[in-house]
Amino acid sequence: MQKGIDAAASSISGSSRYLRPGVWLSRRWSSPWRRPLVLGTFTWIYLAWSILPVGIAMLFSFNSGRSRSAWQGFSWRWYFGDPTGSVLHDPTLHAALIQSLRLAGLTTLVAVPLGVLFAIGIDRWRGRAATSLNFLMLLSFVIPELILGVALLFVFSNLFDFIHLGTPAQLLGLITFEISYPVIIVRARMLSLGKELEEAAMDLGAPPTHALRRVLMPMLYPAIFASAVLVFASVIDDFIIVRYLSLDASTEPMSVAIYNTARASPTPALNALASIMVVVSFVAAVVGILTYRWLTKGERGKNDSAAVNLAAQI
Repeated sequence: MQKGIDAAASSISGSSRYLRPGVWLSRRWSSPWRRPLVLGTFTWIYLAWSILPVGIAMLFSFNSGRSRSAWQGFSWRWYFGDPTGSVLHDPTLHAALIQSLRLAGLTTLVAVPLGVLFAIGIDRWRGRAATSLNFLMLLSFVIPELILGVALLFVFSNLFDFIHLGTPAQLLGLITFEISYPVIIVRARMLSLGKELEEAAMDLGAPPTHALRRVLMPMLYPAIFASAVLVFASVIDDFIIVRYLSLDASTEPMSVAIYNTARASPTPALNALASIMVVVSFVAAVVGILTYRWLTKGERGKNDSAAVNLAAQI
């Protein structure tokens, strides 16, 4: 169909090339088959405005000198070459990198399984209690992160003082904030799948637990993986919660270290740390997209035979 539209557009443009320029531009602009020039131009301007500053900052992370504005040659000095000031050798920057990866990994391992269980429980549980719990879950998603961070600081400092600031408090705060992502993604996946296949497996003799484990869960794997990637990438660049709940420099992740260092006289090592954060988030997103497409490829045929295969095995 698209080829036919392009052919029609080309024929229209070919037949109108002999018209006067004013008439040709008027017909070209009023044609419903023309390319969206304004929308395309705005999109490219927005992409350039968003990516160009980040690209410049990442470029100067490879600067051989200490300047962050004058290019002095290409070098890996600020990643691992400098014995004292690189990300690998600077204790503050190195600890910030390790802390970010630690928080992202632990939060993903805890928040995603809890979110999946939460989503399945709310989907199966009916009544006012389920509605109230769903509202509380969405409240942590909608509430401003600044308010949540300050509230958690007061809770851990005054009410639950046995939870010390630092990694334990940061981990609990991030789980509280990030658990809504897998809940929303998994619930959306469950609504799109419906309950027919699971009910068909139970009609063919499968116990409810087997139907849940061997029919529903395999179909939820793409949503679970997508939510895990989203949580990991979100924690990597989180700033507010981890800053309020940090104890000292050893528990400050990359985002807080970048903020604190940028207010002094930073070297290009700060650009290198920010570049690492951007690359990690980008790689996580790309891996998530590719894996999600691979998991959902040929999904319909697999789903149609899932209940029958389970019944045959039982």
